Amino acid sequence: MFGSIWGYFYTSFLRYWLKWFIRQVTGKCELQRICAGYKPGAPRTTKAEYSLKNSKSKVNLLRAAVEVEEDGLEKHLDLVMREKNVKTQRDPTFKVNLKLCLLQITGYRNLFTSVEELRKENFDSDKVQHEEMLLKLWDLLMPEVKLESRVTKQWGDIGFQGDDPKTDFRGMGMLGLTNLVFFSENYTEEARQVLSHANHPKLGYSYAIVGINLTEMAYSLLKSGALKPHFYNTVSGRPQLQHLHQLFCYLVYKFDKFWVEEEPESIMEFNHYREKFHDNIKIQLALVLCS
Repeated sequence: MFGSIWGYFYTSFLRYWLKWFIRQVTGKCELQRICAGYKPGAPRTTKAEYSLKNSKSKVNLLRAAVEVEEDGLEKHLDLVMREKNVKTQRDPTFKVNLKLCLLQITGYRNLFTSVEELRKENFDSDKVQHEEMLLKLWDLLMPEVKLESRVTKQWGDIGFQGDDPKTDFRGMGMLGLTNLVFFSENYTEEARQVLSHANHPKLGYSYAIVGINLTEMAYSLLKSGALKPHFYNTVSGRPQLQHLHQLFCYLVYKFDKFWVEEEPESIMEFNHYREKFHDNIKIQLALVLCS
């Protein structure tokens, strides 16, 4: 209760006057101090984002900066510098540093939009591209085994639940299939190794279903903003869809290792270990921001 009251008081009143006082002392606005005081990456971009979103400027110019498109970024940066009375001659690195922050901030938002569109796209057997991706997944994982037919129990060999995998993609749509294909295509040996672990007689699990589940985990982390520290630290500019695919590959590889090390008694304990793994990932992401 006290924490909520203090947070409201600080954000609504104290923060404004504290910023004003520090500017009088240093001659620099909060954004200048952030851009100069932190190295490129999550700490700088996260603090810049917070500063912009909580700006008390009479115009919404600063808050709008986190939503501007790339083609209007230069113009918007000039407006921000004018609003904050920042002179390039006195602070030549400010515009460059703030631009990088805005590229990362707006890129994260656009990435989520792209991911959401892919997630909402249902697998459609009438679309050649969808069917080709599904068959490509089989060929990458089981190159020496030919499918007897499009609808077959063989799909269970790579971890699908039914005879037709299209029913398993309902939750994550084409995002789930795209992630599985990306991992199998770009890290083929690793994907086959994980599949072999998944088919272990005692410690096995449904490879494809777990992959779709981990897609949901990546999606939820992206949606909540928990992936901001990771992308702000690893992507110098706008995060792209391939960066989320790369993260998915990491999750699959790490979950497989985690599952084998934990040695669960049965697949019935999957939800418990899935949440434990999820908590571990969130802790790692939080530590990234603090480092």
